[in-house]
Amino acid sequence: MTTRASLAVEDRMFRALAVLRVVVLAHAVALNAYRNNFDHPALGWSCVAVMVVATAVASVVYAAPERRVPGVLVADLALAVALLLATPIVKGPWFNATIPGYWIIGALLAWAVRYGWRGGTAAAVLLGAVDLLTRSDVAQKDWGNVFLILLGGSMVGFVCESLKAMAAERDLAQREAAAAAERARLARAVHDGVLQVLALVQRQGGELGRAAGAQEQALRTLIRSQDALTTSAEAAAGRADLAAALGALGARAGTEIGLPAGAVELPAHVVTELAAVVRACLDNVERHVAPDARAWVLVEDLGDRVEVSVRDEGPGIAEGRLEAAEQEGRLGVAESIRGRIRDLGGTAALDSGSYGTEWTFVVPREERP
Repeated sequence: MTTRASLAVEDRMFRALAVLRVVVLAHAVALNAYRNNFDHPALGWSCVAVMVVATAVASVVYAAPERRVPGVLVADLALAVALLLATPIVKGPWFNATIPGYWIIGALLAWAVRYGWRGGTAAAVLLGAVDLLTRSDVAQKDWGNVFLILLGGSMVGFVCESLKAMAAERDLAQREAAAAAERARLARAVHDGVLQVLALVQRQGGELGRAAGAQEQALRTLIRSQDALTTSAEAAAGRADLAAALGALGARAGTEIGLPAGAVELPAHVVTELAAVVRACLDNVERHVAPDARAWVLVEDLGDRVEVSVRDEGPGIAEGRLEAAEQEGRLGVAESIRGRIRDLGGTAALDSGSYGTEWTFVVPREERP
């Protein structure tokens, strides 16, 4: 299966091959000019001219993936074979070196890059056989050259095929990782929405029907957005003030917010996630301590990082309770709090006991644009 990643590997290989073609062409032209041992000079230099034109055409044609069709590769290989067959006619039956020389490896490697080790081996067998059959006297060096052609075609093809497979696997792994991250993000959003509905029901039981309808619509929207996987990229644009976002949470009864004197500018998606983490902590205080329990939120801008702490004076969290909740599939702390901080590249530290509970979140500050 051809993917964008494997196609990128193939593009790079053909760009390198275009350079190699020029190098071997220069080598072939120089050797033919130095030897100048044609029985039919006009025909011989016509063959050299064909090599020059073919090199330029191949570099242009192979540059576009949609033009790397079987017909083009067959024509490339056929031209190399034709130049080998023309050698005994141009130079005479007792020639020592073919007209194209190493120039034929351009067609050979094109087959190896495009069709893997099978294509490289097939092209090498054909070129090697034609080279030997056109000679009246086969020397030891000729067998060595054919061996190198076979080895090069098969090995280069194998390497290219392996690189394409690795690129495709990496591309698939990245897509799966992105999908998993998006599912986790959606799970957090659903979890936060459920907590908000439960809190609303606790305060105003008569509005249960309306809240359930609103939550159903929110869930449908989130499920549809999962396939698009674009929300994260859109949220990443721009910057926002963390102090302003957390200051709005001070409207909750019993909550005190400690903020720096100035703005705390961070990427917008970081502010959104940190505000959601603090909101999740305050929801836990309201549900597990008391609706009007006191809580303190402190924000510190430490230059290279931002530290946010959320503290309450409740009974604390029993040892092993969070781990048990995660095993039971209740991922409020694991995903809505720790998961968000982990995805931001930060740390989440928990200190809990009979004196209360304190979360400390440290998030590195990204470089300002």
